Amino acid sequence: MRREMLKLTEFTADQQDAVQATRERVAALHAELPRWELVVWTAGNVSERVPGMELFVIKPSGVSYDELDADTMVVCTLDGLKIDDGTPDRLSPSSDTAAHAYVYRHMPQVGGVVHTHSTYATAWAARGEPIPCVLTMMGDEFGGDIPVGPFAIIGDDSIGRGIVETLSGSRSRAVLMQNHGPFTIGKNAKDAVKAAVMVEEVARTVHIAKQLGDVIPIAQENIDSLFERYQNVYGQH
Repeated sequence: MRREMLKLTEFTADQQDAVQATRERVAALHAELPRWELVVWTAGNVSERVPGMELFVIKPSGVSYDELDADTMVVCTLDGLKIDDGTPDRLSPSSDTAAHAYVYRHMPQVGGVVHTHSTYATAWAARGEPIPCVLTMMGDEFGGDIPVGPFAIIGDDSIGRGIVETLSGSRSRAVLMQNHGPFTIGKNAKDAVKAAVMVEEVARTVHIAKQLGDVIPIAQENIDSLFERYQNVYGQH
């Protein structure tokens, strides 16, 4: 088992370029979280798998969003260990790094992971209640209800295990970790950020609808049709 810190300089020039491009994408995408009012202070994080490598890039822990740029992004192995990537030693990766790493190790189709504490989605998580599929937007984006994952302690891979267990076999790209908040996955970081924006939107809308009265579930066959159309027909291909 390798014990010394892996160095970015050990990789080829093309691989280093891939890492740098990923750092730039992830840094830019972090600006979307406060823009859509999904985070406060330093909470939340975006990560992305480096294409073709056993590495991912994630936000540093406890750093203000207005201080983030490509140079402050932290590069980690899929075991969640920081590599010697040129960032200052003081920049340790996000406290959610172990969760992100677990997802990447166990869900090879996932290229991006996002965590926020967005208000309405987190309120559903505090109740431990799935968001029911009562909007066509939910059928489109998530293919059904948005499920609740188990309570888990921050700092190890417990959250990651809960994410994987809950989303394995599910069409949803979002999970509400009980008493914590939403995590979203995607084919890349931008896709996962979109899912984070959309889960907050539907969480807010369904919450408001429930204050007005009973919500109307969408029949499963219609959910299936919505999901199929949106995933395979909608947009530019």
